Amino acid sequence: MHTHMEQLYQQILLLFSIPIYAVLIPLEVILSNYNGRKCYTLRETLMNIYLNLVNACIDVLLRGLALGVLIFFYQFRPEISWHPLIYWTLLFLGEDFLFWLEHYVDHHVRLFWAVHVTHHSSPEYNLTTGFRSSVFMPFYRYLYFIPLALIGFAPIDILFMYAITQTYGILVHTQNVGKLPRWIEYILVTPSHHRVHHASNIPYLDKNMGMVLIIWDRIFGTFVEEMPSERPRYGLTKPLSTPHHPVKVIFHEWAALSKDLQKDIPWRAKLRYLFMPPGWSHDGSTQTTKELRATWEEEKRKQREIRRSKRKKEVECV
Repeated sequence: MHTHMEQLYQQILLLFSIPIYAVLIPLEVILSNYNGRKCYTLRETLMNIYLNLVNACIDVLLRGLALGVLIFFYQFRPEISWHPLIYWTLLFLGEDFLFWLEHYVDHHVRLFWAVHVTHHSSPEYNLTTGFRSSVFMPFYRYLYFIPLALIGFAPIDILFMYAITQTYGILVHTQNVGKLPRWIEYILVTPSHHRVHHASNIPYLDKNMGMVLIIWDRIFGTFVEEMPSERPRYGLTKPLSTPHHPVKVIFHEWAALSKDLQKDIPWRAKLRYLFMPPGWSHDGSTQTTKELRATWEEEKRKQREIRRSKRKKEVECV
């Protein structure tokens, strides 16, 4: 039965993914060139494919472990007679929220940011960016889904639901879709929302963490609208010096973290380098997103004061 369901799920996922590879990506290449965006280059596209393949290999190797851990906790589930519609709806909501939680942690704990940063390191933004995987995430991603197994969701269903929502998450990596109707933008993660997430503009940093539903970001205060006055700049706040090196693109943040841990500082400060947000430093030499945003907002406030003062002087002169 387990093997039969796994084969069925694989066929469904294949049905979802074929249009992306065979239709949507070639269409986006054509549209982006036609519109003058040119959001694809060969080197970045090959890097996205490479990172996806590395991630897929690790994922295949660890899939048995992930399934085994979830099966272990599944045996402690309460006996609940689920209606299929309620079962799949609650599984979707639970999985999507737990992804938001994982994503939030990945952005706010440097140890996990070292894993996730590869997904954000491309200065381009297109459908293949969605395949630019955080290659080591299979080592711990499944741990977030343990509560679902304890509640009573079958492990194979949990992994299937994650794969389905991940497919949706790939589709929003595009610049060729503008803002959608207001009610869709309020509920679902849209290309506009996810462009914000991948932008390195200071007001956009660490925002819009959702995979399918944007409601978690609205509830927990991590939502920001894409602003016409703030066109997204993709990639990292500090671009990589060797963006196409097959090893450094994966390990560059690990190398920087290792360098910080080797500093002659108390062990408590070393732990803070691991678990504080990216940009934290014991001497204040670097800034976290919160600090960067505070500096940016103060600069904006000063600019507004200067403009207000100029207008006041112009009125007085008249």
